[in-house]
Amino acid sequence: MNKTKFYGIFPAVVTPLTDKEELNDAVLRKLIAFQIAQGADGFYIGGATGEGLRLEAAVRERLCETAIEAIGPERQKIVHISDMNIKTTERLAKQAEAAGADAISAVPPLYFSYNENDIYNYYKKIASFVHIPLMLYYTPAAHTKLSVNLLKRLFEIDNITAIKWTSNNFFDLMLLKDVTHGECSIMNGLDEMLICGLAAGADGGIGTSYNILLPYFKKILHAFRCADIQEARRLQTDCSRIIHILIEYNVIAATKAVLTYMGFAVGPPAFPQEVFSPEKEKELLERLFAAGFPLPAD
Repeated sequence: MNKTKFYGIFPAVVTPLTDKEELNDAVLRKLIAFQIAQGADGFYIGGATGEGLRLEAAVRERLCETAIEAIGPERQKIVHISDMNIKTTERLAKQAEAAGADAISAVPPLYFSYNENDIYNYYKKIASFVHIPLMLYYTPAAHTKLSVNLLKRLFEIDNITAIKWTSNNFFDLMLLKDVTHGECSIMNGLDEMLICGLAAGADGGIGTSYNILLPYFKKILHAFRCADIQEARRLQTDCSRIIHILIEYNVIAATKAVLTYMGFAVGPPAFPQEVFSPEKEKELLERLFAAGFPLPAD
């Protein structure tokens, strides 16, 4: 089995959409090229930031293929494939592997109540669809608890080798790192807490705000690895000041508005999320400018 490790700074790339919620291929390629030039170590495609769960399967397949082609072989590519329907999940998983993904990823089963055996069987089934690694996606937003004991069981499945940890429960992150003997890759998923995740044992981060702040998160990781904690904390504070405002305006919609300002016509968020009025976009940008955006290059 492929025991590929994942580490570094991965943008959770936004999905550029037309008004008809079709993929804007040209803008996606332009955005990925920009992020590669800024030092992205890899990419997370079609997750929450990429609005995968709101898009048609055919759009998700095209997103997967276009992104993987644009990224090329030198950087890792993780494709989120879960869907409420397991047959669609299987279709997306197999398509991602065929397209050249380095791993697939899946949130826990949504909406209904599931016990730990249900969740175990769900992930075991998804893992069986492919021959590449499966990265679990833990987020309290899914309203499904993944206990450390359950995660330990899951990591005994041959190709479950990594997790996107979008939680501020760093105690459990440390326990997970311990019970898996440091062999699983843990990617921090809360941008505003990257430094906390790294301190708890994360190998890097996957983030929405990396679309617009990638160089600064690269610097946080570098400072942390060089044991310059004061500098890492300073950089994290600067980034978190920006992120705090993005959260107030809804992160995905706000990030798309900022990217549009930066010259990337990524289009609106998928329905039913709010499309900002020109007045609201202006207000958002003015607040970001007042908070220091764009952050200084040096």
